[in-house]
Amino acid sequence: MLSNESLHSPAFTRSNSQASIDSTSMEDFLREIENIKENSMGGQEEQIPAEVKPVDEGELEAEWLQDVGLSTLISGDEEEDGKALLSTLTRTQAAAVKKRYNTYTQTMRKKNKQSVRDVRDIFGVSESPPSDPCDSHTAQLDGTQEEEELPGVIKTSGSLSILETIPALPVHSNGSSNPGQSVQNAVSDDNYLEKNIVPETEELSFEVSYSEMVTEVPKRNKFKKSDFKKEDYALTKFIVQKTRFGLTEAGDLSAEDMKKIRHLSLIELTAFFDAFGIQLKRNKTEKVKGRDNGIFGVPLTVLLDNDRKKDPGVKVPLVLQKFFEKVEESGLESEGIFRLSGCTAKVKQYREELDAKFNADKFKWDRMCHREAAVMLKAFFRELPTSLFPVEYIPAFITLMERGPHIKVQFQALHLMVMALPDANRDTAQVLMTFFNKVIANESKNRMSIWNISTIMAPNLFFSRSKHSDYEELQLANTAAHIIRLMLKYQKILWKVPSFLIMQVRRMNEATMLLKKQLPSVKKLLRRKTIEREVISPKTSKVLQKSPSSRRMSDVPEGVIRVHAPLLSKVSMAIQLTSHTKAKDILAKFQYENSYGSSECIKIQNQRLYEIGGNIGQHCLDPDAYILDVYHVNPQAEWVIKPQSSF
Repeated sequence: MLSNESLHSPAFTRSNSQASIDSTSMEDFLREIENIKENSMGGQEEQIPAEVKPVDEGELEAEWLQDVGLSTLISGDEEEDGKALLSTLTRTQAAAVKKRYNTYTQTMRKKNKQSVRDVRDIFGVSESPPSDPCDSHTAQLDGTQEEEELPGVIKTSGSLSILETIPALPVHSNGSSNPGQSVQNAVSDDNYLEKNIVPETEELSFEVSYSEMVTEVPKRNKFKKSDFKKEDYALTKFIVQKTRFGLTEAGDLSAEDMKKIRHLSLIELTAFFDAFGIQLKRNKTEKVKGRDNGIFGVPLTVLLDNDRKKDPGVKVPLVLQKFFEKVEESGLESEGIFRLSGCTAKVKQYREELDAKFNADKFKWDRMCHREAAVMLKAFFRELPTSLFPVEYIPAFITLMERGPHIKVQFQALHLMVMALPDANRDTAQVLMTFFNKVIANESKNRMSIWNISTIMAPNLFFSRSKHSDYEELQLANTAAHIIRLMLKYQKILWKVPSFLIMQVRRMNEATMLLKKQLPSVKKLLRRKTIEREVISPKTSKVLQKSPSSRRMSDVPEGVIRVHAPLLSKVSMAIQLTSHTKAKDILAKFQYENSYGSSECIKIQNQRLYEIGGNIGQHCLDPDAYILDVYHVNPQAEWVIKPQSSF
């Protein structure tokens, strides 16, 4: 976030449009700037980004299309995943893709670089995407300017699209015939951040596309302000009602499906900002190679590749986990734990030793105290080749917050940003926020409040090596700190995958399977239906139902599943499903059947029910999920009980 060219203390001004850093937290911020400045002058090797060349909109949109998994629109290659992705887009998502593709193709034509396909070759007939009075860019897509259709969704000639053989994607995806119905279990954020203040409570839905919801909200309500002051700071308390499918953590899905979630999330995030008339504009990502060995300045993916040679299941760098452990051992109650700079000589010595000895398991951790661990934890993130969180999105968040929308809108934008993060960044961020909430829980002793933590960590988690003015630096710091506060407050629900995205992934997988079957008319029949789909009311919403042709061909009758538990004594069991059967009921049945030995009881307590195959790669089911509903959505799935993966 902070450029090395602008490390002197910026002048502070309070913004009326967003949560601003108060005087105490500002002191922490300025102190952190000085610490960063001292460290950068202390002989540490500075990473220089590759030369940034001026780019035009066409190049930026080409990068965006690659980031969302639609590089085939640029290359022209035939590829099933790209076609399948296009086939699942909602109305607003399709408008966002069209808009970027239009810009790209028009720029290429002006440069006469290459011949580009007409947008009608992609989406078929000209269709009108949603228009909103606050988004002049999206409004232009209704035909007032030349449009380019996306290659991949091809117009049919008097025949049905292959997608019409796939059950319609419900806008509401709670798994019940009545989309308004939900189970009683709910997940909410913690309350410890509020001091004797009762926050506003609001129910949050993950069932409907956020961008679709925004386009349906009257403009006067779209910018309902939420003003924040530290003295009466109380963020809205969100309650997420569990649907009949339960809730899904990011780690509950397979790596391939999470890749699709990332692509869809970035498209949805772009469409979400489009609905507010805000461009998710960004410079081309700074290219910093980073080091190939050691600890500091090494990309997260490289660190994880090295760590997985020791522990194949690790998701967060082992050295970072060690830093957490050192602080938790004796530093959670230490006053100003993340304010202190530590002993410079010791920190330098430990850094050099960690770089040289950690991967060989020769570093002596017992010599390091919690203060040095806290200093090096900050340095670890600050010296990553690219920041943990995408600083290029900050300008869009600044604009959004300056308009003062309700905190729910800010949460939704942040939720999509978290879902769009690379796996290593997302998993690391989740563990980091859990750790910082442990620090904040001891605020009465360590004097580290949510405000202190967020302002101190902002320049370490959001950074750019580009030059910014003092005002821009402070504006970036203010917004980044507010984003971190939201992450800390809503840590329990930010890493839940929205169910509308999971339903889109299911449809992507179904479309891909149909394409790979090489049906005679597949190449011409893949046509997107969702662009014309309006937001369906709860009364008319439908759930993906099992068609006779898609029912599983097996030896089990309708409504019966065979569950496998390869690690237990009772390895298989046929289960008759009812509308009340939950995942935890099936686990309890296996526990009863395997309750003869204490070791078996321990085993089953660490197991979860998985839905594998069909229209999903792998899905660890919520214990409260109603299995008959999941079965109806994915009749081809296999059902397996096995240990849940963890950090």
